[in-house]
Amino acid sequence: MAANKSSRLGVVFLLGLPLLVLACFFPCSSCHCDVSVNKNTGDHDGEAGAASGGIKGMFVFGSSLVDNGNNNFLPDSLAKADYFPYGIDFPIGPSGRFTNGKNVIDLLGDHLKLPSFVPAFSDPKTKGTKILHGVNFASGASGILDDTGSLAGHVINLNQQIRNFEEVTLPELEAERGRCTTSQSLDDYLFVVGTGGNDYSFNYFLTTSTRNVTLETFTANLTASLSTQLKKLHSLGARKFVLMSINPLGCSPVVRMGRPTHNGCMQKMNRAAHLFNTHLKSLVDGMRAEMPGSALVFVNSYKIIRDIIKNPISKGFKDASTTCCEVASINEGGNGILCKKGGQVCGNRSSLVFFDGLHPTEAVNVQIATKAFASSLKTEVYPTNIERMTTRNM
Repeated sequence: MAANKSSRLGVVFLLGLPLLVLACFFPCSSCHCDVSVNKNTGDHDGEAGAASGGIKGMFVFGSSLVDNGNNNFLPDSLAKADYFPYGIDFPIGPSGRFTNGKNVIDLLGDHLKLPSFVPAFSDPKTKGTKILHGVNFASGASGILDDTGSLAGHVINLNQQIRNFEEVTLPELEAERGRCTTSQSLDDYLFVVGTGGNDYSFNYFLTTSTRNVTLETFTANLTASLSTQLKKLHSLGARKFVLMSINPLGCSPVVRMGRPTHNGCMQKMNRAAHLFNTHLKSLVDGMRAEMPGSALVFVNSYKIIRDIIKNPISKGFKDASTTCCEVASINEGGNGILCKKGGQVCGNRSSLVFFDGLHPTEAVNVQIATKAFASSLKTEVYPTNIERMTTRNM
């Protein structure tokens, strides 16, 4: 991937565009970037029309819950979903999405009326006009911390995802749009960040290096790191942020298997997720002062999924505890999370909460995306929903 990244970056400078790119290293008040803003509407003239609410696309960062297939292209990664039964309900079959059909990103794209699925950064075909409606940088098993996910082999941590955006996609986007990519010209993109769960599941609760660190200290350091990463994206032009909470980790089948639970869930894991989400929600208020011109929405997928698990029938589900696909146990050479390749799969996928040992079904993703986009409950979206954020200044 590194070789691919460097070669793609080099294309920007070698195909007759060096003056445009070099100009973008200087303030746009002193360069001749082709940024034309309609003073009456605030829209940018001379571009293809944006989708719902003026949103042209999404740049996505995070882990498997929002990964559109980046790990497919990592030869040494053990965290892949590019085989059946993943994608059994997806238009093109297995694609690297960790669910049976669409993930939350695909469904948000539907709500925003984006013309196509957001492509994976690692796919060699993700270049040229294909990046105009956004790029997905997320990587299954990755986390906020650089060492999270190392047990899964090669994954792309959040810092590297942001570097991929800065060093590869941003110059390519500038070339395609024929202008400097400034804070104004990225106003019509959502920056979706969905990460953090693996930093607990595959780091804090799993490694020996954190044994003497309290949960509160680990969480404070984790959210401080995320705050720095969000400010980095802001410095690169991001203005509209969607921050996804951590799901109820203790309620997933892989955690509940053979362990004592309370009300069907492992409370130690859920407490960690709830603590992180409390810090994340606080960032929404605190970061706006530190990131001028920004708008942030916190999506409480923890509550949305927890409400389904507590009373599945009322939410249209029948089973909130078992997996839809056949999961290979550790004794069978699996990890207790991913579906067995070519294994059995349930027929009533829309009535189950979990597709594999960790990831929700498309039916759950539909509820998360729908509420993220249009819910009026501040316990589900804070301080407002995505639709309102994208149609007015907050």
